[in-house]
Amino acid sequence: MPGAIATVRDARGRVRTYVAGTARIGTDAPVDPRSRVRIASNTKMFTATVVLQLVEEGLVDLDAPVERYLPGVVRGSGNDGRDITVRELLQQRSGLPDYDSLVVAAGGSLSAVRHTYFEPRELLDAALAEPPHFRPGSRWEYSNTNYVVLGLLVQRVTGRPVSEEITRRVVRPLRLRDTYWPGVGEQRLRGPHPRGYLADAPGEPWQDSTVMDPSLGWAAGQLVSTPADLGRFMQGLLGGELLPGDLLQQMMRGVRAPGFDADPGWRYGLGLASHHLGCGVTAWGHGGDIQGFETRNLATADGRWAVVTVTALPTSLDVVAEVSDSVEDLVCAS
Repeated sequence: MPGAIATVRDARGRVRTYVAGTARIGTDAPVDPRSRVRIASNTKMFTATVVLQLVEEGLVDLDAPVERYLPGVVRGSGNDGRDITVRELLQQRSGLPDYDSLVVAAGGSLSAVRHTYFEPRELLDAALAEPPHFRPGSRWEYSNTNYVVLGLLVQRVTGRPVSEEITRRVVRPLRLRDTYWPGVGEQRLRGPHPRGYLADAPGEPWQDSTVMDPSLGWAAGQLVSTPADLGRFMQGLLGGELLPGDLLQQMMRGVRAPGFDADPGWRYGLGLASHHLGCGVTAWGHGGDIQGFETRNLATADGRWAVVTVTALPTSLDVVAEVSDSVEDLVCAS
């Protein structure tokens, strides 16, 4: 990996940030410890938190069909919002296909869609053009489409953009000053940041992917943050600053999630995943991959957390495992 940033909170509450590598290939420029990065699917934790806040407010029922909130929206090729509950969307048990066909149609590589802007409805329509992968509730399978639907649900229920709701309900209360939702068409990262890199295949040269349109992720993966802010978010979430105890417990309670990460044994709750670590504790987090950056993160119930970002998207599961293992090592050593 060209560069890495790791921020750790230990059992005594001390927060430290470490950096390694270079901020730009071909130079000796150091990685700024204050660097902002694209946190990709870690966005799902934020989206899920907002949905659960709407549940607390009585505006959403976890076990109601999504059809109640988005009538006629989730329909096509056998996919049917009348049969899919909000809880199944949050827990990745809806059976909705992912919208990978958008990347395939552009040539099959993430670099081909780096500068393409997608409307959320385009993402959903691409997914609904394919038949469901299984009957809702019968299996677990990761699909970004679930969180695109949840983003649309938030907007329909609140009457405001999901970006605004995440900012108002999560980012500002926790004072995450380096976390923001890129505006429509915004491709450059604000503030200090390293370059992020992408290779189309193992062994291929790194391409600078720092400037890119993150709309392919939307409510499933559009946020920008720092490892320190992301750790603070997890600390606040698990510490009860964002949700009442009963909903937090439901969020943390997971089902088996085969293939969620390179290491086996993960469980997936309501937008929050858990793993039993080698040092005997259970930790929660998510992780995210996007053109240019990969971030892995874990937090424990006693307030420890670690976030590691590398500045290129790994091209093999072995490297993914090494990044994930480094987070586990940091949590266990703290």
